[in-house]
Order: sequence, then structure tokens, then C-alpha cells
Amino acid sequence: MKITLRYRAFALFFSGFAAATVSAAHWPQYRGPNASGLDSSAALPTKWDATTGENIRWQTPIPGLAHASPIVWGDRVYVATAVAAGGKSDLKVGLYGDIAAAPNTEKNQWRLLALNRTTGKVLWTTLALDAVPRVARHTKATHCNSTPATDGRYIVAIFGSEGLFCFNAADGKLLWHKDLGPMDSGYFQVKTAQWGFASSPIIHEGKVVVLCDVQKDSFLATFDLATGRELWRTARGDVPTWSTPAIVESPGRKQIAVNGWHHTGGYDFATGKELWRLDGGGDIPVPTPLSAHGLIYFTSAHGRSRPMRAIRPDATGDITPENTDWKHSSIAWNHDRRGNYMQTPIIVGDLLFGCADTGLVTCFDAKTGDVRYSERLSKSSEGYTGSPVSDGKNLFFTSELGNVFVVPATSTFSVTATNSLGETCLSTPAISGGTLFFRTRDQLVAVGAKP
Repeated sequence: MKITLRYRAFALFFSGFAAATVSAAHWPQYRGPNASGLDSSAALPTKWDATTGENIRWQTPIPGLAHASPIVWGDRVYVATAVAAGGKSDLKVGLYGDIAAAPNTEKNQWRLLALNRTTGKVLWTTLALDAVPRVARHTKATHCNSTPATDGRYIVAIFGSEGLFCFNAADGKLLWHKDLGPMDSGYFQVKTAQWGFASSPIIHEGKVVVLCDVQKDSFLATFDLATGRELWRTARGDVPTWSTPAIVESPGRKQIAVNGWHHTGGYDFATGKELWRLDGGGDIPVPTPLSAHGLIYFTSAHGRSRPMRAIRPDATGDITPENTDWKHSSIAWNHDRRGNYMQTPIIVGDLLFGCADTGLVTCFDAKTGDVRYSERLSKSSEGYTGSPVSDGKNLFFTSELGNVFVVPATSTFSVTATNSLGETCLSTPAISGGTLFFRTRDQLVAVGAKP
């Protein structure tokens, strides 16, 4: 009996961390199952041509401007967007340090669309709200940065300061709406520089998890998926962040992992009680936490620090080290200057890959933190905002100019192919059953071998 119980605990532990063996038909949230960025159920093409149509299954125009990633459930692809009344909104891509917000005077229509995953045909489009945005956006951001999430029955989406919306996945009918207050996100040192909200909701066990790190009254909360009823809310005290939370399961504990600057940490999923916290890192936290190999991985950048670090999931209390070497029993490994600014890293097998906004890819041993390589994707100067994804064999890194670099998921660096999407692209692609779905400036593009 004891052996059986131990085996079950062992199996549960590694089922919660087995990012290396993800195989899924659905891609239900930002970065897919467990935010892993991985779908190993089928190989993806490494070469395509948006002009000739080689390995392009379909291209469907999508109105508006959004960085929300597509999600996939069964035979449908869902995508959110914000359509400006005045026509096409300006978007400034590239590597620059302008902190100013974009003009914010015209109405937007926030919409959710459903497409047939085989043909790209739009099945329905739902208008959620028509209003002037309550908060401005950054010149590189949009009024629809957050990726929706679905369990196949419901779809939830955060449309920035306009609130949390829930739709019927079958027909797009709006079921409920929660006003979360103004999502005043921007540079903490210049609070008038509003940049727009970007944390995405996630769904777990019939609950919606929402992280709202803003200038004032920040919180982490869960809501009942079916009704929108708030289940618990825990106040947070950190600078604005743009990170999506993650669910991490380990023996005797199910926690919500949250990235931050002064308050990276873990919260009990059932109650919202803080389990552990960590101070320090980059002062503009964006990447989502990852879990694998019995560890939780965090990275952030900007300011004086850009760490990449691995935390043990049984951490308790304040684990901030008292000295500068970042040694603590709950910190498995740490690199002070090898982290990422915008992109969430990806773990394939025993390797962790992180990409800086300049296109510098660093490969780590996920268990020990040892660096295997650190190389640039390209000699050209282009920014990288969307996060990498993988089919278990190759990594796909998308630049803001729409160039997709294919890199083997091994400890030896090479670029085996470079493919152009023909448009700028700042969102993270979705993967399902051997097809990549890219949200570009004006289209949703399905890349996969044609039947």
C-alpha cells in the first residue's frame, strides 16, 4: 500500500512538470498547455513561402490591431481583436526606448472571432464592446494584447481596462462581463506613460485566474468560469507587470506562480494565500513562469538586472537571499544577466531556451543552469516580442518583422531555415496537430503541410 501511494505521488509530481512530453490536440491559452509552448503530436514544416503558398494552408484577413495570440480547440481557431473606428491603427515596431503612449481618442470595437481550423473560414464574430479605451496603449502595443483562454465550452478574454468577458465557445454569445477597474499599466517611474494591459487569463478546474499588476490596487484573483462570481482576491504590491500566471502542481501543493519585480511568488490555488515570495529581478516583468523537472523557471529584464532562475516548488516564506550571490535552499540556480525581456522561454527535454528582444538565444541545461550556447539568430537588427514555440524537434522564433527562424531543439546552435510571413508579427503563434497559426498585422496564417 505504501509503495502504491508513493508511486501515485511520484506520478502526480512528474505529470505536473513533464513539459518535455506535451502532446495535445488543443492549444487552449497563451503558450498552449501549461504555458509550455510545446506540441509534439506532429512535426511542423520547417520551410514555407507566404508568396507562392508553399506549406500555407490558408490566410484569412483579421480586422483591427491586436497582439492576442490565437487559441485552438478541436476544429476551431479563436482570435480576439480591437478594431479602431478611424481605420488602421499605427504600430511602431523595432528596438527603441520611447516610453510615450499612442493617441487614445477614438472608439474601438473589441471582438472575438471563430474560424474553421481546416479552411480558415470565419464562422462567427461577436462584438463585446464599442467604446473609447479607458487607458492608453504603448506605440508598440495594442488595445487587445491579452490572449483568450478556453475549456472548449467557455472562452474568457481580458480586453484591458474594459474588463473580463466570457463567451459561449459554440456560438460566441456573451455570457457575462466583469469590470476589473482601470488597468493602468505603464512605466512605474513615469506613471503618465501608459502602455496597455497584457496579462492573459487562464482556466483551471472551472476557475478563471486573473493577474492584475497595475499602478494602484493590484491583485491576483479567481472567478467561477460559468457565472463570473469572484471566488477570492489577494492584494499585491508590485510595479505593473505584463506576465500571465501559471498553474504548478507538485506533491501536496497546487499553486499559482506569478512573475514580478519586488514580488515574484507562489499562491495557493484554492485560497489565494501567499506561499512564498522573492524580491529582485528586472523591473519590467513580462515572461510567464514555466514548470518542468521539479522546478519553476522565472525570468525578467530591464533596469539593473535580467535574471534567469529556477525555484523549487516547495518554497516557503520570503526566499530572497540576504547576500548578492543569490544562494538559497529554494533557489536551484540563477544567472543575473542572462534573462529575457519580452519573450517567455521554452523547455524541450532537458534544455531551456531563452531569447532576448535583440534575438540573442541562450540555451541552458534546465536542471543545472549550465549554459550550452549563446548565439544570435540573425546579423540584422530586428526586435523579438512573440515567444518561441516547438514541436519537440525544432524551435520557431518570430521577429517583429515577421521573419521566423527555425532552430534545432538541441544543445548545438544553428539556423536551419528562415521564413517570412510577409507582415509584422508581435504575437506568439499557436500549434495544433502539425499546423502553426500566426497572428500577423492583418491576417491569421495557418502554416502546415497541405493534405
